[in-house]
Amino acid sequence: MNGFSGTEGVVVLAATNRGDVLDPALLRPGRFDRTITVNAPYQRGRAEILRVHARGVPLAGDVDLEQMARATPGMTGADLANLINEAALLAARRRQPGITQRDLTDALEKVQLGTARNVVMPPEERRRTAHHEAGHALLGMLQPSADPVRKVSIIPRGRALGVTLSTPEQDRYGYDANHLRGRIIGALGGMVAEDEVFGVVTTGAENDLENATRIARSMVGRWGMSERIGPVTILPHDGDPRMAGVSDGMLHAVDEEVRRIIEECYDEARTWLRDNRAKLNAIAQELLIHETLDEPDLYAAAGINRRVEEPAPAPTGR
Repeated sequence: MNGFSGTEGVVVLAATNRGDVLDPALLRPGRFDRTITVNAPYQRGRAEILRVHARGVPLAGDVDLEQMARATPGMTGADLANLINEAALLAARRRQPGITQRDLTDALEKVQLGTARNVVMPPEERRRTAHHEAGHALLGMLQPSADPVRKVSIIPRGRALGVTLSTPEQDRYGYDANHLRGRIIGALGGMVAEDEVFGVVTTGAENDLENATRIARSMVGRWGMSERIGPVTILPHDGDPRMAGVSDGMLHAVDEEVRRIIEECYDEARTWLRDNRAKLNAIAQELLIHETLDEPDLYAAAGINRRVEEPAPAPTGR
């Protein structure tokens, strides 16, 4: 960093994905003293990025890049470029003259959920998987604060035997307790459905329980969403909370609160599914026939009208 005088007009730029581990001496005034955070692109930015990467690719008339931008919150420019490439490969394999909306949707499913596995499941396990995914999907459709369900499939992908994909209508940057509890309820829907229909709980609920526990622990230990614990941060992002002075009694109280939230959400999920058992069975039956249900077919199978959120007004500059 030495050797430059103030009159040479040299600007030094650097980029990192791990700003938290940089030596503080690098960030002193006169060195890298200005930090600019570059977040993932917003919905409008994602649409523009998709248009850039689609310039040299033939697109069919049904392609809606705005819709794809809405369905890809959190994706970076590299992710979106990969999405276009995957869609182009699919179109080539299908011997099509250009990319269709179906190619983009299938590519997004592959990128987000993993590559489909050629696994032949026993009929009973296939039925359990159908009800498991139907439980996730139905709770996502019924809860007012849940994100819309885009696709449900019982085709094995990665380690999962089935998948349920939900994405918001527009980018979100903050979540209240009701929305987070709704996510926990939705995550527990598969486990509850298996227990209600078959009277068993299988290992397929492992990832669901991990997600539910992670959300509940953050609600209690980081985001001040527990009256018992109060508006304090107990659980640091890294390291042992005891090293920050947190007592064993407080950690025990956090564990009790996490268990309380998850048990309440489990009971609520059970109530939702019991009150809508016919819809649960209808979705599962359609999954057994078609294996994959897109958003319109899914809502039609359940007999539920699709919620339409009003888009937020675009920000205006001064």
